[in-house]
Amino acid sequence: ALLQDLGFWIMNDIVWLKSNPMPNFRGKRFTNAHETMIWATKSKTAKPTFNYDALKTFNDDLQMRSDWHLPLCTGGERLKDDDGQKVHPTQKPESLLYRVLTASSNPGDVVLDPFFGTGTTGAVSKKLGRNFVGVEREQSYIDAATARIDAIEMGSGASLDMQKGKRAEKRIPFGNLLEAGLLEPGAELTCSKGRHLAVVRADGSLKCGEHTGSIHKVGALVQGAASCNGWTFWHIKSGRKRSPIDDLREEIRSRLRT
Repeated sequence: ALLQDLGFWIMNDIVWLKSNPMPNFRGKRFTNAHETMIWATKSKTAKPTFNYDALKTFNDDLQMRSDWHLPLCTGGERLKDDDGQKVHPTQKPESLLYRVLTASSNPGDVVLDPFFGTGTTGAVSKKLGRNFVGVEREQSYIDAATARIDAIEMGSGASLDMQKGKRAEKRIPFGNLLEAGLLEPGAELTCSKGRHLAVVRADGSLKCGEHTGSIHKVGALVQGAASCNGWTFWHIKSGRKRSPIDDLREEIRSRLRT
C-alpha cells in the first residue's frame, strides 16, 4: 500500500519457496517456508529491464513463473565468524540474487542494495558483470561483505551475454525494406495460405481490396481482427515457396550487426 501511495506500479509479487526451511521447533505455528518479493516500477508508464527471453532459456524454454523454489543459504556459502557462528542471521542465498539480477539488469548496470548485509547482492553483481552500491550500518557486516567481494573476480566478456528476443532488437520500419531494395513498389504480398493478396505502395503502405494502411492495420482488417503482427502475417512468394517478410527484416538487422 505504501508503494502504491508513493506512485509505484507493482509488476509482480514473487514467492520464494524455501526448499529447506528452518523448522518451527516449538510447534506452535506453521513453519515459515516462504518470503515474498515485490517487483515495482517508479510509475505505470516506466519501462523496466525484464530479460524475458533470457529467463525462459534459463528455465529450459519454459516461461519463468512467480514461484521460485530455492534453498536457504547453507554450507560453504554461509559466512561464519572466528567462533563458527553465523555472521548474519538472514544471509540470502546467491541463487536468489542470481535470478533477480538476471531478470532485471544487464551487464554494466548499477545495482543498489540499501540493506547490504554481508553483500550477497554485491557478490552476485560482480560475478555477473554489474556494478553495485551497497548501504550498510553494521561494521561487522561491512567487513564480512568487503572480504567476500574482494575475493571475487569481476565477470566480463561474451560469457555474460544473454538471450534476447525480437522485442529487444532495433526497430526496423517496413519502409526500410523498400529503401534497401529488398522489396519494390508494386510487390505482391500474401498471407501464408495465399488467401489474401496485398500490393506494396511506394510509401510502405499496403492496398488489399478496399483496405489500405500499414502492414499491421491491413493484416488486421482482412482478418476482422483487433490487431495483427504484419511481419509474420504477410509473406513474399519466391518460386513455389512463401516466406514471411520478417525474414527480410532480419536480413536488414544482420547487416546492421556487421
